[in-house]
Amino acid sequence: MVAPYLTLLPEAAGQREHSLREVFNGLRYVVRYGVAWRAMPHDLPSWHAVYDQAQRWLGADCFENLVHDLRAVLRLASGRAEEPSDVVLDSRTLRSTPESGAREAWDGHKRNRGSKLHVAVDTLGQVLALHVTPTNTDDRAAVAALADAVQEATGDSVDLAYVDQGYTGERAAKAAADHGIALEVVKLPEAKRGFVLLPRRWVVECAFAWMARFRRHARDYERLPTTLAGLHLAAVSVLLLRRAADLAEAPNSL
Repeated sequence: MVAPYLTLLPEAAGQREHSLREVFNGLRYVVRYGVAWRAMPHDLPSWHAVYDQAQRWLGADCFENLVHDLRAVLRLASGRAEEPSDVVLDSRTLRSTPESGAREAWDGHKRNRGSKLHVAVDTLGQVLALHVTPTNTDDRAAVAALADAVQEATGDSVDLAYVDQGYTGERAAKAAADHGIALEVVKLPEAKRGFVLLPRRWVVECAFAWMARFRRHARDYERLPTTLAGLHLAAVSVLLLRRAADLAEAPNSL
């Protein structure tokens, strides 16, 4: 299933030295265990071969296309419509490293320096769009970019987005409305005691937890924001492939 998305050249191309499966395994290893490129085990292709091919895949939006198609398959398998009508928006702060220092900024709310990953997911927690900014960028400022990416990915099927109280105000509401999306702020209960599972919004927190299991995303190790977003999509594709494989093995499923 994955090979057509990753095949940028004919299988018999003269310059091909490593199989696509082994190169993909090398990328998965780097993302899953967070090792430096030069620390790749010797039983996988050389680090520069995996790095170069990974950059080609990211530049061709291979993982973005794979994630979108897997999301549609899994939604249909769960009895949902192929494209969602509701989404959830939120952001996550990643602490900076020397590699990402060029775009680091101070997050006064979370009191650290780094990059901010803005994410839109459907009501199953499956990623629709990613957007990377410095941490001092307000969540409201990323609404327009997320809304535009969500509508492009879903064919303008989304009309409602659930958000937290960081997205309140006319600016965020207008940015979403310009793309045909209404924002609904999910507030904390007034008498909060300890952990509270917020309706709708909890699925985006699950998505962050799933992505955080890939140690490459414990911090911002990437020089370019496009690489950071692309490797997050690579991690998401691995998660969705695992779900699709489980469904395919179950009786009366896909």
